[in-house]
Amino acid sequence: LEEPPRELPAAVHNLSIAGSNLSILPRAAFAARPLRDLRLLRLSHDNIHTIEDMALQGLPALRTLDLSHNPLLSVAAGAFAGVPLLRTLQLNQALLAAPLEEQLALAMQNLTLRRLELAGNALQALPASLLPPGLEELDLRNNSLQRLAAAELRSLEAPELRGLRLNLGSNPLSCDCALRPFLAWLRSAGSRVLDARSLRCAGPPALRGAALLRLRPEGLVCSASEGGEPGQLETASYVFFGIVLALIGIVFLMVLYLNRRGIKRWLHNLREACRDQMEGYHYRYEQDADPRCASAVGTP
Repeated sequence: LEEPPRELPAAVHNLSIAGSNLSILPRAAFAARPLRDLRLLRLSHDNIHTIEDMALQGLPALRTLDLSHNPLLSVAAGAFAGVPLLRTLQLNQALLAAPLEEQLALAMQNLTLRRLELAGNALQALPASLLPPGLEELDLRNNSLQRLAAAELRSLEAPELRGLRLNLGSNPLSCDCALRPFLAWLRSAGSRVLDARSLRCAGPPALRGAALLRLRPEGLVCSASEGGEPGQLETASYVFFGIVLALIGIVFLMVLYLNRRGIKRWLHNLREACRDQMEGYHYRYEQDADPRCASAVGTP
């Protein structure tokens, strides 16, 4: 299919078009025969890259729209006009082809969404501009989030988003000192993250696979080379190194103590050898300095 089918029952409630080559959703794409009772429209894997103004005109009862797995490049500001009852928008793996956050923010500004799915889009930060007031559920699984920063957490505490619940699984969470604000928020508002118990650290290596809710804030460290505070692991390594050096010193002193007689004898022999050597040098010096020896050597 390269365009939505025109011959559809007027009373259809659910419509799924998957695996086609629609490419563009033009204006009034479904208006040839209005589907006034359509509640769910799935358009996943349809190679859609452009959604024009009023593309969904003629679907006044639409509540769920699935545009997942499409290489979206352009979304018009009025793309979702004409669907005032839309409550669920699914855009999983649909924002990988181009940065569309600003375009989507304009297109969604008149919607009253309750659920937004953005899984698998390589997002590195919370898309604050895509969170309309009253949003109740946000799916951010399988993105590239290392943490939620303090500013992002404050935005989630805004009155219009206090009822928002998140899914954050399968993100490469970095369990260093920068994660502490998020960990504190997660413990105080854990019910807002639906999969909080399944969240795991992706790094550093020492904490890989560790459950976030079992971590202690003081255990989240940053090395000085990363511009953070010296970590406990780094400090512990220095302490361990110092202990090893101290043990080596103690062992060395014990060896000296246990072999004190042999060492004393060795020092005595060394002293005697040095004295004999010095006496030999002294004797030769006196012999060379004796004038009689010098004249005897000079006489033919």
